[in-house]
Amino acid sequence: MPNYNKLQEIIREIIHQSPQQAISFRDYMELCLYHPELGYYTGSRDKVGKTGDFYTSTSIGGLLGEVLAQYMAGQASQEVWGTAAQSLTLVEWGGGNGGLAQQLLDELKRSYGDVYAHISYISVEISPHHRRLQAEKLAEHLSVGRVSWMTEAEWEACGPWQRTIVFSNEFHDALPVHQVQIKQGQAQEIGVAWDESEEQFKEVLLPIQPESALDTYIRGLEAEVRLLDNQRLEVNLEAPAWISRVGQNLDSGQIVAIDYGDCAAEIYGEHRMNGTLMCYRNHVAADDPYTAPGEQDMTAHVNFTALIRAGLEVGMHAEKLMTQKQFLVENGLLDKLQDAYSADPFSPIARRNRAVRQLLLSDQMSELFKVLILKKGELL
Repeated sequence: MPNYNKLQEIIREIIHQSPQQAISFRDYMELCLYHPELGYYTGSRDKVGKTGDFYTSTSIGGLLGEVLAQYMAGQASQEVWGTAAQSLTLVEWGGGNGGLAQQLLDELKRSYGDVYAHISYISVEISPHHRRLQAEKLAEHLSVGRVSWMTEAEWEACGPWQRTIVFSNEFHDALPVHQVQIKQGQAQEIGVAWDESEEQFKEVLLPIQPESALDTYIRGLEAEVRLLDNQRLEVNLEAPAWISRVGQNLDSGQIVAIDYGDCAAEIYGEHRMNGTLMCYRNHVAADDPYTAPGEQDMTAHVNFTALIRAGLEVGMHAEKLMTQKQFLVENGLLDKLQDAYSADPFSPIARRNRAVRQLLLSDQMSELFKVLILKKGELL
């Protein structure tokens, strides 16, 4: 029996045990992505790259990690962090196969040895499979004591953290979201039930509990954005909650969140009547989250307005919200272009120059992706 059939049976049973004979879409999505044995992100299949389901910026020439290294080395300078001998802790959330961490640490060691000598890298990663992949990729840095792993609870227990940069790449978009439908001016939650006659999942509308976190979010959103009848939208309560938890455990430091999304006015604008939820399998995009549960990625655009507000509530200020293209340019990507002619289009120089240009093209990776930098505390 395929894994998705096994997970489908598990979800069906959970639905049947529910008093409403339905669960929220958020709970359905969480099971599809994070079920301990059968979830998409907890499973052992490749997710990123040619053999996976999608590409990320880390797949393009290793340049994102190099630029992040230059940014973090700049933050670790004497003017920002005090004496060069002070330690700097880098914490990556949801690092996947370890590709970004490898690029980052390799570049710090190669080009910023004085910084590398005083850093520690912590990976907060729930997947045992991904932890194993990270250990393989980071073996060189692990052998000299630069790398360790923690759960979120362990990281929080060691706080409050000082001189710490917490960073993530495409982490918030993969958190489970509520789906909401506006009907006759009333917001209702989309639930997932089981259709016995058709033997498939079906959507139902559920009331939103007054004073719940979802109700509070929707009422706050309606004060900022005009929601239209029949509009469908996603609500990610997990992402701002994560910002709040991490921010509370930072005494001095930063959060650098790289993800695709925008401000609330864009995410919930009238041109988004069907929301932003998308699924990816074998590099094919689709909008049906009920096909092959656990076997496809499911994502939704990040509302950076909500992340900024959550940061402010725990004493962080938004240093910048910019496109990934702007962040890359400001932190030296153009300097990585090499002015050397080669007749071989597959030479290392030609490949690297193509990677730089690809990251700067006005497509989804350069403009749709944003970089949010939140800062807290005196860094000296």
